[in-house]
Amino acid sequence: MWGHGTLTRSSACRGNVYNVHWEPRKPTLSWAYPQQRGNVSHTVVLRPLKAGYFNFTSATITYLAQEGAQVVVGFTSAPGQGGILAQRDFDRRFSPHFLDWAAFGVMTLPSIGIPLLLWYSSKRKYDTPKSKKN
Repeated sequence: MWGHGTLTRSSACRGNVYNVHWEPRKPTLSWAYPQQRGNVSHTVVLRPLKAGYFNFTSATITYLAQEGAQVVVGFTSAPGQGGILAQRDFDRRFSPHFLDWAAFGVMTLPSIGIPLLLWYSSKRKYDTPKSKKN
């Protein structure tokens, strides 16, 4: 499998299932042959080493359907240009903001709690229980 533009020196392969070989302008990703008549499904996860905008082009996939057969060529999808955030910026932008939500809860407590306490005290004061009739 060859990637043109996506699998570059600005990204690192996660895990050690694949053999990555860098040639000028033609990084190669390879794996062992599957069993005969077996299906193969692969997911390659790349971790970017640099932040910025990248042009994500399709990868060319070449394989042999069986020994001695003609080489089959396929292409992956090409999403186009996309931005990659630095890890620090990603964490800041998509963090769950627990401290912010806790501060929001503390600040909204008086505006909800005070009317509730006033309502409860007046209800207790003016609401008389109905006596049972025999």
